[in-house]
Amino acid sequence: MAISYRDATPHDAAAIIDFQLAMARETEDVSLDRPICTRGVQAVFDDRSHGRYFVAEADGRVAASSDWRNGVVWWIQSVYVRPEMRGQRIYAGLYDHVKSIAASDPRVRGIRLYVDRRNTAAQEVYRRMGMNGEHYLVFEWMK
Repeated sequence: MAISYRDATPHDAAAIIDFQLAMARETEDVSLDRPICTRGVQAVFDDRSHGRYFVAEADGRVAASSDWRNGVVWWIQSVYVRPEMRGQRIYAGLYDHVKSIAASDPRVRGIRLYVDRRNTAAQEVYRRMGMNGEHYLVFEWMK
């Protein structure tokens, strides 16, 4: 299966929204509000200062996406890979693609992400990619 990695376009918004809803449900047992999620995704496409989406594409359809925030340190806000496509290094390829972009930009110092403590499968993937969770503990307030 050929996998390609690219900047997302507004055409990808529906898949990105579906992935964000599915990711929240699967990893945190949270049901996101679709209209709010839709407005958030659209805001990124309307104004690049809000963020940047990257996607992995397989067989002509989006297989994975990540919500990245541009800044001194890029944050992986959420990642979702279709269940039937997991275990094929799709996230690894997406991460490598974006990491190479970050590495070539002198303003970017690194990449961070957060992961639910219960999502041990994702934590193992991140460790295999050379990331670690040794430095920071994320605190949050979510409405």
